Amino acid sequence: MALPLAPIAVFAAKYGAVALAGYTLARQVQVGRTDQRAEDALDELHEGVSTHRPRDRDQVNASARFRRTIRLGTNGPGFEIDASALGRIRMRRL
Repeated sequence: MALPLAPIAVFAAKYGAVALAGYTLARQVQVGRTDQRAEDALDELHEGVSTHRPRDRDQVNASARFRRTIRLGTNGPGFEIDASALGRIRMRRL
């Protein structure tokens, strides 16, 4: 009795393509560095979203921080989520 290879070939081609795309993406990502000044600025943000526009510049600055503690049960294990972001949009007339 012959083994049907067509379904296995489709499965192998599909997951092989996903694996190849993942490998290619992993090769393109560069290792970054941690800037301590940026880390300190993110730690000093207040919770919530805020924007402001400096008087002497044509830009808008924005910051956001979301900080929550989630606990499983009353005395169960928990974890803290701390997401911070800084942004700047600068537009100039040329």
